[in-house]
Amino acid sequence: MGLGGLLWLITALMCGIFLVISWKVKDAAQQSFSSYAIGGKSFPMYLIFCTQFATIMGVGNFVGHAGKGYSTGLPWMAFILGEQGSKIIFALFIAGLAGRFTYNTFPEFIDDLIARDKVSRAMAGILASMIMIAWVGGQGKAFGSIFNVVTGADPIPIILLFTAVFILYTTLGGIYSVVWTDLFQGVLVLIFGTAFYIYAFSPVNWSMAQLGVRLTELGRAEMWSLTGGSSDYLQLFTQFITGCVGILVAQIYWQRCFSAKNSKTAKNGLLYSGIIAIIMVMLTAVVGMIIFTLNQGLNPDEAMPWFLHNYVPVGMAAMIFALILAAGMSSADSNLNAASILVVNDLIRPFKPNSTDEELVKYAKGLTVLIGLFAGLAAIYASSILGLFSKAYAMAGGGLVPLLLVGLLWKERPDEAFEMGKKNSKVTPWGARVGIVVGSVLTQVTALGPNRVLIALAISAILIVVVSSLTGGKSQTQESEAV
Repeated sequence: MGLGGLLWLITALMCGIFLVISWKVKDAAQQSFSSYAIGGKSFPMYLIFCTQFATIMGVGNFVGHAGKGYSTGLPWMAFILGEQGSKIIFALFIAGLAGRFTYNTFPEFIDDLIARDKVSRAMAGILASMIMIAWVGGQGKAFGSIFNVVTGADPIPIILLFTAVFILYTTLGGIYSVVWTDLFQGVLVLIFGTAFYIYAFSPVNWSMAQLGVRLTELGRAEMWSLTGGSSDYLQLFTQFITGCVGILVAQIYWQRCFSAKNSKTAKNGLLYSGIIAIIMVMLTAVVGMIIFTLNQGLNPDEAMPWFLHNYVPVGMAAMIFALILAAGMSSADSNLNAASILVVNDLIRPFKPNSTDEELVKYAKGLTVLIGLFAGLAAIYASSILGLFSKAYAMAGGGLVPLLLVGLLWKERPDEAFEMGKKNSKVTPWGARVGIVVGSVLTQVTALGPNRVLIALAISAILIVVVSSLTGGKSQTQESEAV
């Protein structure tokens, strides 16, 4: 059987396994909205670690970052360090705090402890869901590229097919489907990923020095320099911050912390998975550079599929595809579930406070379908996988990271720890609203130059403090009733 046939066989087999798992856990997921969203805060370390790791290692990391390594080289490591290193920052400084609480979403956390304003909560829900939608779309786009290169299939039906699978098994079991399928997927990624990297470095005899020599011989020495031949270190720092800020407000990581059985589990699960992931993603970018030494005429997003189809033996390629499929499925289901929970919990629930758990679960299922379809369309029309991610990172991070940091650091009662149900921040509703809008919009203003994300973060933080100081005369009760 050829590689194309093996790809279809592996896809059918793994999708069947995921659907069986989802069917078995659907009853537990539908007991309440909290069960559907965070599993009733009951998941142990092995599930939290595997679901974090499998989610991080999405197909965008294997295909998208390989493409960026292929086209950019070592300068792309700044973005990877920000995007992947932020998981370690999150684990060390935020996960332990988040793991103490039973919120369903990150915006709910901000609303209860910092802003007490359902309008800013809804705005935060919209921005945070953009990252999730971009990731779902990115998985579909990557699968479309792989099947197009290997089998010649039109990528659009492939994107729609995988989108339908994402929707089906995520709808069935909510977070339970996500974590239990991620247990299977995470183990596959660890085993097959290790084998893949060992093989992928063979064209340069497992020598980084030889890779640098080959790039220089091809006239692309700048790909072997962290600065890309440029002295603009501020731009590299901006790439780092862009990757970092989006992850710090990504619902999938907050959701795992809220679903972990305790604070220690939340922290360690993300820390250990983040350390392994940052190494693997950096290796993936280097593999993209190795592929460049083999073929300089590829579209970046097709670099990894070309490598699998033309260089790797069929058996090894099939194993690697299973790795990519597991990673992509995990990332897609996690983000699709997170996006639907965000919309229900932060856009619907605050304005329909009398909704029952049954109604909220129905809303979440319906939105899983709608968001999945929207993500599929985004995948079809997006120019590149990582382009889809970075825009969402910038907007969400620019609008929400300043609010999170200012809110946590600028306390009303500095000596008191944060407790559920007690606002302990000087940020006001209007301060939160202005900061969210200005920060997210400025990240998209190209006139501000390549460092606009840094500018947006600074201006947003300043405005939150200034506007909150000017509107801070209201009592806490009045703030909580503001709309």
